Amino acid sequence: MEVISTPIKDLLILQPKVFEDDRGYFYESYSKTIFQKAGIDFDFVQDNQSLSQKNVLRGLHFQNPPYSQGKLVRAIKGSILDVALDIRKNSATYGQHFDIVLNETNKTMLWIPPGFAHGFLTLEDDTIFSYKCTNVYSKASEDCILWNDPTLAINWGVNAPTLSEKDKTGKFFKNYESMF
Repeated sequence: MEVISTPIKDLLILQPKVFEDDRGYFYESYSKTIFQKAGIDFDFVQDNQSLSQKNVLRGLHFQNPPYSQGKLVRAIKGSILDVALDIRKNSATYGQHFDIVLNETNKTMLWIPPGFAHGFLTLEDDTIFSYKCTNVYSKASEDCILWNDPTLAINWGVNAPTLSEKDKTGKFFKNYESMF
């Protein structure tokens, strides 16, 4: 597995080695040893999966301490535009985001450590998105930054995605007081 740095410290792209033949493919999607060598020394305690149709946008979500979560994200089927926003107030990249296309073809994964808001837009119908979490979900700790906050300038490539009520009413970044 290749571990690739991004412009944002601690946010990592993970590119597995894929072995393909006429039967299909095989790849290792998680290796504790490789992850620890890359500085990802967390225990994963929960796996989540969602199915979404094209142009569904989920995010920008995060959990505040003490239930903050690191996430290992990937698209099992279909394709997504994945976005991670640095909300660590002492980070040199506070308020900056990184985006990447994850899909069933490239099999790329993204490690999003605690201290990031996360969102994704589905680019195809019947997209299956999967992520491993380093902490359990806590409704009292969940929070959301508005997906289309103009100060963040995230180019989602759509003007009117399908959103949940929670995502329609996220906080403006300038009004968010980071606990990270």
